[in-house]
Amino acid sequence: MSSDAVKKRKPKFIRNEAGTPETKRGRAEGDQLRSVRSQVEFRKVRLRQVTHPAGPRLIGQRKLITTKNQDVRVYNEEVELEDRDPQQDYMLYKDTCADLAKLMAEIQELKSGGAKVGCVEIEERHRQCSIHFITLKKLNRLAHMRLKKGRDQTHEAKQRVDVLHLQLQNLLYEVMHLQKEISKCLEFKSQHEEIELVSEEEFFQEAPSEISRPHVTRDDQHQLTLARLDWELEQRKRLAEQYKMSLAKKEKIQKAIEQKREYLSSLQPGLHNIMQASIPVQEYLSMPFEQMQKQAEVARHLPPALYVLMVQAAAYGQACDKTLSVNISGDVDEAKALSRRPEDSQDDESDSDAEEEQQNTKRRRATVGVQLEDKRKEMLRRHPLSLCVDLKCKDGSILHLFFYYLMNLNILTVKTKVSTAVDLSGAVSAGELLNSESLLNCLYASDHGKETPNPVNRYQFDKVGITTFADYVSDLGHPYVWVQKLGGLQFSSNGAQSELSGSALSASHMERTMKLLRGRLQARLALHKQFSSLEHSIIPVSSECQNLFPAKVVSGLTCWTMMSYQEFTELGFVQHVLKAGLVCETDLFFMAVVERGTARLLAAVVVNPRYPEVMPLFSLSLHWKGERSGRTEDNLRAMESEVNVFRAELQGPRPGLQLLTNQIQRLCVCLDVYLETESQVCDGSEGPKEFPREKMCLRTARGPSRLKPFKYNHPQGFFSHR
Repeated sequence: MSSDAVKKRKPKFIRNEAGTPETKRGRAEGDQLRSVRSQVEFRKVRLRQVTHPAGPRLIGQRKLITTKNQDVRVYNEEVELEDRDPQQDYMLYKDTCADLAKLMAEIQELKSGGAKVGCVEIEERHRQCSIHFITLKKLNRLAHMRLKKGRDQTHEAKQRVDVLHLQLQNLLYEVMHLQKEISKCLEFKSQHEEIELVSEEEFFQEAPSEISRPHVTRDDQHQLTLARLDWELEQRKRLAEQYKMSLAKKEKIQKAIEQKREYLSSLQPGLHNIMQASIPVQEYLSMPFEQMQKQAEVARHLPPALYVLMVQAAAYGQACDKTLSVNISGDVDEAKALSRRPEDSQDDESDSDAEEEQQNTKRRRATVGVQLEDKRKEMLRRHPLSLCVDLKCKDGSILHLFFYYLMNLNILTVKTKVSTAVDLSGAVSAGELLNSESLLNCLYASDHGKETPNPVNRYQFDKVGITTFADYVSDLGHPYVWVQKLGGLQFSSNGAQSELSGSALSASHMERTMKLLRGRLQARLALHKQFSSLEHSIIPVSSECQNLFPAKVVSGLTCWTMMSYQEFTELGFVQHVLKAGLVCETDLFFMAVVERGTARLLAAVVVNPRYPEVMPLFSLSLHWKGERSGRTEDNLRAMESEVNVFRAELQGPRPGLQLLTNQIQRLCVCLDVYLETESQVCDGSEGPKEFPREKMCLRTARGPSRLKPFKYNHPQGFFSHR
């Protein structure tokens, strides 16, 4: 059949509305897709007419009706799907695929045998392949329809299961609600069960017969309970009347008391006005009698050690230091209770013994650990009153000293706090300078304040299991020896005992101790400012100390950091200092780095707590053409002596607060002299020197050890040997 005939005869398809989604989507395709599908259907009809020329034939539910003008096809695949067996469709799918593969092989053989593309055999097999493709497409549609039908059936079954499950959950919730209601009913307790009623014997003895009704209540427990409740109500009404009468009497007595109190309070304003009027006179005459009177009243309850300290500190302030102030703080009522006579306290204790015994029988016996901890707290108990001494400096900074008395240990402890007029939080390396735990360490030599100076305390600690007092220093304060002497306490320890005691001992140490405390605060504040500059690689040299150094110093400080005692001990070039015992854990440790060109000088600095009384100690290590230290290089040892030994030259004006920065500046000068006088070219070759000669030296080296001239001579401006 020619292509013209195919174009003239275009079959028309009439599909029902219950078609599959695939057929519905096919309706929306373009004209080109409908044209191709019409040609394929036409070829199928022609093929069936050729193979079965006997007229129209029924295929499942598909019926072909030929009319004069057009072919009309009524097609319903869902009806056909119900009558088809999936297993047979699967076998048909396998047979179709096998036939299709066979036809493809035959076409391949024909083409390889030399047949042309448009020959009859190849066209015939093409048509058969098209028919097989149509069969596969139909099977694919049927498979999709079966899948959709199975999914719909599964969804309906799930919905039925969900409905049943929801009904089950509702029933379980109703059961649980009923069970809770039943439990509430069973656990219901009437309020009368919480009322403490009188006993039955007392009830029948005291209650009148119209309430007790013995002939009824003795045999009926319910009636007995009701009768006892009625009797309880009558008693409470009677007590309520008595309570009202007592309140009325109380109000009358309170009114009388208020009248007398108003009369006494009317005198208070007049007395207060008189006292206020005398305050300007007291201030003008520098005689604060009112404040002194209040403080004297509170001082009566101070322990002896704190009282001696307060009296001596106040006397020193009036005589030598007007800025020194002494204040008492704490719970005065508790101190009054402690200072009562022993007879009164024994009477109170005897009255409370019976109550304590009753409570102990009801209370569970405490464990051994709890008892031991209570004993420790009692052993370390402080007196409720404490003493605060404020030392003021010229720059506005204040050193607050808080003195405490441990009653059972018979020692004094102190805590510190520093208040400054400016913010001192800039320097990172100065964090330990004003720390309250280490601020007053070694105020006197070897006085670390970690252990109690009272030898009796050692035996007291053994009884309660305290190994060392240092574990409680952060909470209780430091028991320095000078603190005990300020309070008039002296213990026979390792040192020789003085003949003075009490107020005389306190007065003999008061002036020197106050000067040391003020000097310690000034030294730490000066170090704090210097560390802030050193961290920014700036060496602050005062104008009074400029003559100690040449005008031009090339070497400079590049790093200043703080380090711990453990980090200091790990440095290799400080081991000789550790073996000599020149440092201890209470010292402050720093690392300074001085550089010039390729030379790098490391300086481990040890600052004693008693600075500037004790000179800082420097240990050096030079990294230039290898590593050198004071143990291996004579010139480095000479540089260490320049900064560690000659204190008189570096101290500057008293009290010598510029000592550390002057040492660092001299270290930079010594490094310049060392590098400029050291030969730059060791192998004899010529070339420019890294460190040109800028310092004037009389001799560049002297003696077998070839020592450098590190001593600076002012005002001549040259360096010479010592």
